[in-house]
Amino acid sequence: MMTSPYAPRMGTIPKSFVREILKVTQDPNVISFAGGLPNPRFFPVQGIAEAAADVLTRADGSALQYGTTEGYAPLREYVAQRYRKTDGLDVSPDEILITNGSQQALDLVGKVFIDRQDAVAIERPGYLGAIQAFSVYQPQFHPVPLLDDGVDIDRLADVLKTQRVRFFHTVINFQNPSGISYSVEKRRALAEIVKQHGTFLIEDDPYRELRFEGTARPSMRHELGDKAVLLGSFSKIVAPGLRLGWVCASRETMAALVVAKQASDLHSNSFCQRMLHQFLLTHDIDEHIALIRAAYKRQKDIMLAALEAHFPPEVTFTRPEGGMFIWATLPQRLTAIELLERAAQEKVVFVPGTPFFVDGGGTHNMRLNFSNADEGRIEEGIARLGRIIKEMLA
Repeated sequence: MMTSPYAPRMGTIPKSFVREILKVTQDPNVISFAGGLPNPRFFPVQGIAEAAADVLTRADGSALQYGTTEGYAPLREYVAQRYRKTDGLDVSPDEILITNGSQQALDLVGKVFIDRQDAVAIERPGYLGAIQAFSVYQPQFHPVPLLDDGVDIDRLADVLKTQRVRFFHTVINFQNPSGISYSVEKRRALAEIVKQHGTFLIEDDPYRELRFEGTARPSMRHELGDKAVLLGSFSKIVAPGLRLGWVCASRETMAALVVAKQASDLHSNSFCQRMLHQFLLTHDIDEHIALIRAAYKRQKDIMLAALEAHFPPEVTFTRPEGGMFIWATLPQRLTAIELLERAAQEKVVFVPGTPFFVDGGGTHNMRLNFSNADEGRIEEGIARLGRIIKEMLA
């Protein structure tokens, strides 16, 4: 019998359900709540074009040359200053590594921390991108349930007591897929349990700047210091096509991450880094973020109002203070996959909950993205979904 020519680990990596669904959304008639996509209406096209021209006009060709693995030094300094400004964190540029989006940051974390069968704690439901990235390195996942204010601390404590956990991965603000954010009290309890067991915490925070209600909450690095590894992204506040994110970590951890990145791609796109830095120097990023926040808040409010108006009361859903997602739970007699099959026929798609669980689960859950559809399409799409749900339940 012929064996597969590919490494056995490839059979353990789940496909991205989101990427598969996005193929369907190429049809402009489809109303998509599926992707975690920023709204292209707010991409600063003109500003980026001007920044690109400035870099190419002023540069002596160095913008098109190989760069350092760590990234363009002025951009790393900008990220460090941003942490000081927005979170009061004393971060050195030497603790910043520029990556090809935060997805590469997750891959580098997997390379540096995980050997085959190592224990890794993740949220339940967890971020699909992290599940995919870590699965390459064949860990033993230990999913810990999320509550309304963050992870179940008692369950996490049980995992940390019984397993030699490499790290706990969390999307701590406006979690993907649930939309929940950790309370200040939950963050303190999480810091205590992580310090007690000496593990690392991966604070995956691509949505941090997209808070449009409530008050900002401190990074876990304030409590955990070098045991916190922070991941960030320009994809949500500038443009995802630039594929630029970063890792913020201690110098010791950074040394290992740099070696892993050298082996992967040498460095992130030099030209894009310089172009982005030039854009950030010449444009008010806070004003731009405020524009995005206001728009996403309107879209979130419209989706919640539509859910209340069109979904039957048996369907429950989260009420996020920011980010891009609402997490809905269907009645037990209706599965999200069944609903998706019917909804796709009527040109509406979303992501069912099962891909976000590594241990089974999510059968009756659905993730709804509100950032990438305009107000009219949100209302129409939710109305269609509500009608289909009522018909199926009847």
